[in-house]
Amino acid sequence: MAVPMGGDSVGTGTHASPGDVVSLVLIAIAAALWRRDCGRGFGRARIHVGVTLLLAGLVGASAVSMICSADPATSLVGWVRETQVLVLVPLAVLVSLRDRRDVAVVVASVLALGTGEAVFGIWQTVTHNGASYAGELVRAVGTFGALDVMAMATVCGIALVAALSLALTTKRGWRRAGLLVVAVVLSVALVCSLSRGSWIAASVGAAVVLLRFDAKLALKLGLCTAAVFTIVVGGFGIGSGMVAERTQSILHSVHDPDRSVGDRYALWSTAEGMWQDHPVAGVGLKNFPAFRDAYAPPQLSGASDTDDSVTGFVREPLLSPHNQYLLMLAEQGLLGAGASILALGGLLVGLWRRARPADGHWLLCLGVTAATAVNFLYSDMGGPTTVLIGIVLGLAARHTYPVASRHEVLGNAW
Repeated sequence: MAVPMGGDSVGTGTHASPGDVVSLVLIAIAAALWRRDCGRGFGRARIHVGVTLLLAGLVGASAVSMICSADPATSLVGWVRETQVLVLVPLAVLVSLRDRRDVAVVVASVLALGTGEAVFGIWQTVTHNGASYAGELVRAVGTFGALDVMAMATVCGIALVAALSLALTTKRGWRRAGLLVVAVVLSVALVCSLSRGSWIAASVGAAVVLLRFDAKLALKLGLCTAAVFTIVVGGFGIGSGMVAERTQSILHSVHDPDRSVGDRYALWSTAEGMWQDHPVAGVGLKNFPAFRDAYAPPQLSGASDTDDSVTGFVREPLLSPHNQYLLMLAEQGLLGAGASILALGGLLVGLWRRARPADGHWLLCLGVTAATAVNFLYSDMGGPTTVLIGIVLGLAARHTYPVASRHEVLGNAW
């Protein structure tokens, strides 16, 4: 996922990242291994019926939207993409993870990706080699570049929740210290990303983890974090300009939104208009750009200016409402949005019912799923991190609906 895409990700076409290509290979490998185990008698109870129903609902609802689309060829591409990310990738993860060591491999990979991007992002801010903000190249975007300005923040937010969950539950002091250092690095990178939505989503995910683990500890850490932030920003003035400006803009987003927030509100209104005219099946997958101008209010600028030291200045068109729920309503109507929300809600409810607060893997699944649900209010799936969303959803599904692995069939506990 970290391989830079460069200027190839600009435009309205479909762009396949290296992560997408590798994910398809891994899906094929997982399917082959699953079929092999089924043939040997180890797969008779692998996939929970609840998972089957939820995923079938996703595929069926998006298929209806594709059939009813004004441009079925374009929607077919969208249907394949959604099936890949929301169905096949989570299923591959679900059937591949046999025990805790397998889960640890996935979690360690996410932490390694997040830490690497965080270090690079902090370097970008310090050396002014990031994306442009207020005329300065100080915004941390990692290897994803200014054209995927939210990608690094999304990765770091997921990794931060994972690091915090493991630090709380590990019994080894050296490991806890290392995870806390990683969490601090990820937190600094998140601040450097200047991504307000990612700040909110990561904060909610971390709060859910802390409250579920120990409510008193959550209160103490919350007070300590507020004190440190006040001293560092208010006392020493570190990052007081841009960070304070971005923080205040969150509070002013209701009555005095800036241009970025104003465009987002206009895009939300556009998506709402599409849904009102096409309430059941929507305008069709990947058809939001084609219908945007017909529903957009006059104040929508239609594009955002991006600039970094690699791709230079690019005027990037606004091709989505930057809200996953409204995007599903606009493109897939009540059928697609309902199926997706039901699947995400089923994950959260299932995780909560199978509560194991002392298990770091379960705790991070709960926190990351909650953070993803909140992040969807401010962004939508797209770009190189889309596969990562599918992977963490599959990880959460593995802890919500445990599948019968070869070891379980042989009598060993997962």
